Amino acid sequence: MADAFYLPLGRDRYRATPATEGPWSPEFQHGGPPTALLVHALERTAARDDALLTRITAEFLAPAPVTELDVTTQVARDGRNVQLLDAELLAGGRTVMRARAWRLRRAVLEGLDPVDDGPPPPLPDTTVSSPVGLDFGYARAMEWRVAAGATDKPGPATVWTRLRTAVVAGEQPSPVQRVVAAADSGSGVSAVLEWARWTFLNVDLTVHLRRPPEGEWVCLDSRTEVDSEGTGLAATTLWDRRGRIGVAAQSLLVMPR
Repeated sequence: MADAFYLPLGRDRYRATPATEGPWSPEFQHGGPPTALLVHALERTAARDDALLTRITAEFLAPAPVTELDVTTQVARDGRNVQLLDAELLAGGRTVMRARAWRLRRAVLEGLDPVDDGPPPPLPDTTVSSPVGLDFGYARAMEWRVAAGATDKPGPATVWTRLRTAVVAGEQPSPVQRVVAAADSGSGVSAVLEWARWTFLNVDLTVHLRRPPEGEWVCLDSRTEVDSEGTGLAATTLWDRRGRIGVAAQSLLVMPR
């Protein structure tokens, strides 16, 4: 297993490793690693210590190949309290992904009680090799523990996961990078159709964070709904070991293989 999803080549250029491979083809990446790479770039763009990326939306314009990639970023709106940031991922000069994020200033507000959602789902002791019963690079690069549901049966699932590898070689992944690397698996862990008979590709991923995530572990409490005419929605509640941190959603295109 590779030690990182990406090897830095300098000048905002990276080489994807086999750890990024997705379930549909070894030639194309799972959506989690490139989303984490774009967040890695966004966090370094006009960086601020007093603010948090509270909403990240990734748009998958084309399958991201396992190859050399370029990343660009820009500030779309720069304000004292809010920033709007854009990023693009290019392969061979072609844009294959875009991400847009809001960064909001955080400050202590007197008189507000913390939100109490109760305890997070339990973290099991048993690890599974893949949350979907398939072997591919990205699945091996993550640790998976199933708290509810099953890897070999369709339906809602609650799965804890953490990175076994870095996002970018030589760098410690940030908590937000860890969350988005995991969140794109919501539609997979809660699939309602057989992988051997159907493809269900998400064209986007949106993550909303209420507070900064903490620690290595991220929990996906996910449910997928598919309409009879071929579109679907995967909705995920996100937890860390302290409590609920936000939500994620994915729009799905469903087709027979």
